[in-house]
Amino acid sequence: MTAIKHALQRDIFTPNDERLLSIVNVCKAGKKKKNCFLCATVTTERPVQVKVVKVKKSDKGDFYKRQIAWALRDLAVVDAKDAIKENPEFDLHFEKIYKWVASSTAEKNAFISCIWKLNQRYLRKKIDFVNVSSQLLEESVPSGENQSVTGGDEESVDEYQELNAREEQDIEIMMEGCEYAISNAEAFAEKLSRELQVLDGANIQSIMASEKQVNILMKLLDEALKEVDQIELKLSSYEEMLQSVKEQMDQISESNHLIHLSNTNNVKLLSEIEFLVNHMDLAKGHVKALQEGDLASSRGIEACTNAADALLQCMNVALRPGHDMLLAVRQQQQRFGDLREYFARRLANHLNNVFVQQGHDQSSTLAQHSAELTLPNHHPFHRDLLRYAKLMEWLKSTDYGKYEGLTKNYMDYLSRLYEREIKDFFEVAKIKMTGTTKESKKFATLPRKESAVKQETESLHGSSGKLTGSTSSLNKLSVQSSGNRRSQSSSLLDMGNMSASDLDVADRTKFDKIFEQVLSELEPLCLAEQDFISKFFKLQQHQSMPGTMTEAEDLDGVTPSRQHNPGTPLPVSSERDMIRQMMIKIFRCIEPDLNSLIALGDKIDSFNSLYMLVKMSHHVWTAENVDPASFLSTTLGNVLVTVKRNFDKCISNQIRQMEEVKISKKSKVGILPFVAEFEEFAGLAESIFKNAERRGDLDKAYTKLIRGVFVNVEKVAHESQKTPRDVVMMENFHHIFATLSRLKISCLEAEKKEAKLKYTDHLQSYVIYSLGQPLEKLNHFFEGVEARVAQGIREEEVSYQLAFNKQELRKVIKEYPGKEVKKGLDNLYKKVDKHLCEEENLLQVVWHLMQDEFIRQYKHFEGLIARCYPGSGITMEFTIQDILDYCSSIAQSH
Repeated sequence: MTAIKHALQRDIFTPNDERLLSIVNVCKAGKKKKNCFLCATVTTERPVQVKVVKVKKSDKGDFYKRQIAWALRDLAVVDAKDAIKENPEFDLHFEKIYKWVASSTAEKNAFISCIWKLNQRYLRKKIDFVNVSSQLLEESVPSGENQSVTGGDEESVDEYQELNAREEQDIEIMMEGCEYAISNAEAFAEKLSRELQVLDGANIQSIMASEKQVNILMKLLDEALKEVDQIELKLSSYEEMLQSVKEQMDQISESNHLIHLSNTNNVKLLSEIEFLVNHMDLAKGHVKALQEGDLASSRGIEACTNAADALLQCMNVALRPGHDMLLAVRQQQQRFGDLREYFARRLANHLNNVFVQQGHDQSSTLAQHSAELTLPNHHPFHRDLLRYAKLMEWLKSTDYGKYEGLTKNYMDYLSRLYEREIKDFFEVAKIKMTGTTKESKKFATLPRKESAVKQETESLHGSSGKLTGSTSSLNKLSVQSSGNRRSQSSSLLDMGNMSASDLDVADRTKFDKIFEQVLSELEPLCLAEQDFISKFFKLQQHQSMPGTMTEAEDLDGVTPSRQHNPGTPLPVSSERDMIRQMMIKIFRCIEPDLNSLIALGDKIDSFNSLYMLVKMSHHVWTAENVDPASFLSTTLGNVLVTVKRNFDKCISNQIRQMEEVKISKKSKVGILPFVAEFEEFAGLAESIFKNAERRGDLDKAYTKLIRGVFVNVEKVAHESQKTPRDVVMMENFHHIFATLSRLKISCLEAEKKEAKLKYTDHLQSYVIYSLGQPLEKLNHFFEGVEARVAQGIREEEVSYQLAFNKQELRKVIKEYPGKEVKKGLDNLYKKVDKHLCEEENLLQVVWHLMQDEFIRQYKHFEGLIARCYPGSGITMEFTIQDILDYCSSIAQSH
């Protein structure tokens, strides 16, 4: 262990100016035994740093390397595990607990003892020693080698002083002067001792020679003390003389302080007076403007605005403590209050008169717009009123009660004005929708209430006059011949409303333009009014607002002042609510009138709901992008719900009419009316909903309608007596498949495939069923042959059966010569022609498939003859080429 210690000191610690005091050979507890050394070291330079260093033998050689070092001050606990029994295990608690197993208990005890001594000397007993024997915790422990390592080396740390360069040089010179210094150390030491004695003698003689000089120095010191005493006496006399002067200077200083204090107070008083005069003095020109200023002219409004701002600044000046106790200040504040009240009353009266005058001026222009589908422009009125915007802001901050009264009066006057304008606007729209007749023009010139009543009545009678005949035929709806498909589709009604096919594309386009113009006129009107309200009444807008107001709260004209103290400005969120509430009060007639217009459009043509859904959705989307919580967005959203309900009702009515369709028992079915109606609806919807925002609603309607069409086609086919079920299914599903293929509706791809499958299946079924008739006996004969074979009789032995011998086969074949076969095919062609309708043009398709199926059966019969009657020489009376010629000539002749 000593050799290792010296090697570690030489290789690792000496280069770092450290001394190794103790060492212990350890390995980690509970893991694979990898030995290392824990070393206790101190630095040779001050301040002394004490460390615990982990040293490990390198894997690449026999040298040792420093792996990790901990400062001893970071050591919290030393746990020896057992204070009584010998145990090589111990724990060191640094930032975490390190568990070690020493190679021997003696090495562990020596290392712990060294740590304890270093703790006592440098750390003032900061480390806790647990489960350590009290014998180890003594200042010196006689433990042989370890004692010299710990105690002796530790003491030598302080006694040892390294030679400096000068001392090293002197020693070298001295040793060079004595040649035998190295070879004969005793002689060299004796020489040094003799020289030291000589130096000591010289020092003693020098001390004895300096005694006289010391006595002389003492005498000089006594004389100096006497001089100091004389100087002190003189200073005392001087101090007594200056005492009277000090008292006079104190009086002068106190007088100067009082003068300075008085001057300071005068400056502060002047500053306070200047502050009050500068901030609480209103110019005479401002006072005159507030009392007599002209509120009608632009110059007068500007003067009143400047004066009001100046008055507000004077009233809102931040008075300093004590100012409000001055009589002049209180009088000035009272004067300002009276002036503010007077001007606020003048301003409120003037603006009320402006509101009233606006109602009269706008009423005079209504006649100009009575015959046009436009709304009067309020921009000039808004422009004139916006001149008062700053005065309204002043009124809002100074007298909220009058500000609130102005908002109520504005809503009252403007709501009546807008109600008249919008009512007349919607009456014109209804007239244009129902058609401008002479009578309607006559009604347009009548007073508003009478004209509205008569116009509504006329529009409803104009519609019901056309509906009466159609309604009476609802219960008589029947399927006509295939050449009357147009009359079939025109008979399909919308439950008392006019059929979509009764109005041409021009009428629907006209309605679409009128409805779009109505929305286009209303939208800028509402946005302009909302923007004006925000600017004129100084209310914030265009921010999302939590919650929505109900109409029950709005229509009574209740403002947010009911929910806060009167005269107190509203918070920001309440201001946004107030804008929406004012808009609802002013435009409360828009939503009912829009719903009335929508109801009229739906009565004129239920398919108008498609146009209205697309237009309304687009305008709602536009309004929500501007402000999702604005009055316009909320109102159009509510109306959109009504339009969506009408659209859903239109779809439900079509499905219900499909279920109520009755078919004639005497004529063939052909294309069912609701199949044609679906084609018309889909074509119209695709043109309307192109690039529309509400495409999802149309896709849902498509799904409901196509399911209804499928179900009711099968129901009608099952009930059909004149036309075979397969024909009804084949023709109608072919028509549906063609429609879906042409329109390319992505959401109905599955239904398109299903329609094609149903068409193909029923076409094949109809062909197979119909071909059993031209060669009926021959079919029965060979069915019997196949039945015998299926029972287990060999095909060669079938000819020996009495009912199926060669003679019977020849008889059956003789009954179907070529002439009879052609006649049978001709009859079959005529029968198929009677079953099929002309619109779908499926006759040639069916006939071609029948030809192929007939040839297949012919080949099948020939195969059975060859297998069951071999060598008989029996053949059919006609060939495949005859069949092709018969079919071709029959098709050409018809």
